[in-house]
Amino acid sequence: MAVEIPEQLNLASFFLDHNLEQGRGKKVAIRFEGREYTYAEIADLSHRLAHALVELDVEPEQRVLLMLPDIPQFAVSWFAVQRVGGVCCAVSPDVTAEEARYYLDYTRPKVVIASEAAAKTLEELRAHERTAVIVVGDAGDTGSSFTDLVYDDRGPFPTHPTHRDDPAVWLFTSGSTGFPKGAVHRARDFAYNTLTYALPVVGYSESDVSVSVPRLAFGYALGSNLLFPFRAGGTVALFQEKGTPEKVCEVVAREKATIFITVPTSLNGLTHFAGLKRDDWKQMRCVISAGEALPEELYTRWKQQTGVEILDGIGSAEMFHIFVTNRVGDVVLGSLGRVVEGYEAQVRDDDGRELPRGEVGTLWVRGGSIAIEYWHNRDLSLRTFRGEWCVSQDKFTCDEKGYFRFCGRGDDMLKVAGKWLSPLEVENCLLAHPAVKEAAVVGFKDAEGLDKPRAFVVLKPEHRADDTLAKTLQDHVKQNLAPYKYPREVRFIDALPRSDRGKVLKNQLRG
Repeated sequence: MAVEIPEQLNLASFFLDHNLEQGRGKKVAIRFEGREYTYAEIADLSHRLAHALVELDVEPEQRVLLMLPDIPQFAVSWFAVQRVGGVCCAVSPDVTAEEARYYLDYTRPKVVIASEAAAKTLEELRAHERTAVIVVGDAGDTGSSFTDLVYDDRGPFPTHPTHRDDPAVWLFTSGSTGFPKGAVHRARDFAYNTLTYALPVVGYSESDVSVSVPRLAFGYALGSNLLFPFRAGGTVALFQEKGTPEKVCEVVAREKATIFITVPTSLNGLTHFAGLKRDDWKQMRCVISAGEALPEELYTRWKQQTGVEILDGIGSAEMFHIFVTNRVGDVVLGSLGRVVEGYEAQVRDDDGRELPRGEVGTLWVRGGSIAIEYWHNRDLSLRTFRGEWCVSQDKFTCDEKGYFRFCGRGDDMLKVAGKWLSPLEVENCLLAHPAVKEAAVVGFKDAEGLDKPRAFVVLKPEHRADDTLAKTLQDHVKQNLAPYKYPREVRFIDALPRSDRGKVLKNQLRG
């Protein structure tokens, strides 16, 4: 697939300004807490903030750190940073003081744009003594007020003529082990995935209204619930509260959303929510799911309750967004679908040789949105970014028809009785039992020092944890999978430990 990316490419122009050029200035770009913001308003505010950033000495290629919830000011700030030719780094505003210190030291930003709550954390760290801080809310003594900085209209800011290969954004990895790493991306990466995945595969359009559970600070939502709908001229519905089932159903119904961006954990919670009404989802075109594996049983339960299709796929911070996905009219249960045109994916062995179809190996992918490197981690960069290819840490199979199936992260896979065991397969089997709400499977060493599977299970409220139920779940796996795959231990817990992105923290379960 040939993708034309102009040599001069500023992402504020590509995703935002083109709407004004195409006559969509008065169209609603963002809805938030009963207020509507047009494309012209978002563009105007980004010009005003760009002037302020330059007055704070932000120059092209310098980093600006966003610590904001999902509010219109996030979009304004992101596009303002791009407009001045800066590099945008975004993290959750709910970080701890220790995490905030790490991000400040790691990114060394010229400016931090923070929520009022995040600004209080920065004040504790005396962050304003070494970098300028802009606060959305009461700035106090921490820094400058966002509202004050965008009050004066100083006219259009001369948008920087960014080159398509200039660094534009850092996307942080999930940080399942240690602090997150920053994957450094060029401007072209965001245009490329938009033109290969978002528009032709999902079909974002001017009539779409999107809602997301993942937050804009993460690359998955940044693309799905800001950049993609903006490129298509659609409308984004934002909310800053936690994405509980109650909140999601409220926003989806009120906004008449047509695209819902989520993760399986959220879908699972929705299917167990008594307030889930099929009529509230009748205008929904599709659900985009990524971030963790989607169990077949959950897919079926969701379709039965809502009738809405789920496009499950896989992306990564290293590749910006989704590169393998199911499609409307082409969903294969248990698979992540086929590779997106414009990308290439292969399953390879430990020596980098492509494996025969059906064999378990490491996923290699290449395409025009691959990151340049991990910042300040040359060794890992060399292992991950090999020429045009990005080498993941995930284990996959690919069948004869080109459908990819996720088996687990490399450090999750177990070898039991001399055979590979995918924890995901056991988890899916456990989820099919009527007593199980959630399940996670990890390895442990038995008395002989051999690897065996251990299951951590969250039960539905009406079931009681005891040895009899543990034995029942073990027998359930034996009856539905090869006997060697059954969990040798079943431990009942109240909730699975998860990251701020919803991923199960299996390292904590192994401890």
